[in-house]
Amino acid sequence: MDDHPLVRESLVHLITREADLVVCAEADCVVSATAAVERHRPDLLLLDLRLRSGDSLELVKSVRARFPETRVLIISQQEETLFAERCLRAGADGYVTKQEASEEVLTAIRTVLNGEIYVSRKVAVLVFRRTVAQPADEKSRDVSKLTDRELHVFQQIGAGLSCSKIAADMKLSVKTIETHRENIKNKLSVEDSKQLAALAAKWVQTH
Repeated sequence: MDDHPLVRESLVHLITREADLVVCAEADCVVSATAAVERHRPDLLLLDLRLRSGDSLELVKSVRARFPETRVLIISQQEETLFAERCLRAGADGYVTKQEASEEVLTAIRTVLNGEIYVSRKVAVLVFRRTVAQPADEKSRDVSKLTDRELHVFQQIGAGLSCSKIAADMKLSVKTIETHRENIKNKLSVEDSKQLAALAAKWVQTH
């Protein structure tokens, strides 16, 4: 499931050319993905972490609870380790980035279908580096305190997006995004929005 048609088409083409793999359905949002899983009961759900229409991490939790026989592999634009960790904690069986080569994606698919956990080497290295080399000032403002939705908003702020643009992308009200922003400031002990934007931008650049 991916909300970008070209990405979905590329994945479908990649998978259908393999003799041992079959695509049974496509979806562009959480609602249609849930319906597709319920109807087809696939062995594997490929899920984009950055869906604009719904919370993809909540979908992972829902699929794991309602359809435990369906494995979940996240294919994400993000290399940030916290996203990978949160996906696995939510119940995903694997995490691979869209920057990986086609063969790596196919390896991830087959690994997860075989009942194993898959994390790309690049993400595994980032997890190790973050664990052993996190600066003291970063620890004092550990973004792991943030909820999944707050982390998404924080990342968008760091990318330079305004509250109105974030709200449009996430299909939420501007007021809701502003509330998330205030909660983020409190959790990270940030005094104002300017300081938050600078902190978020630095975080995006270094992760």
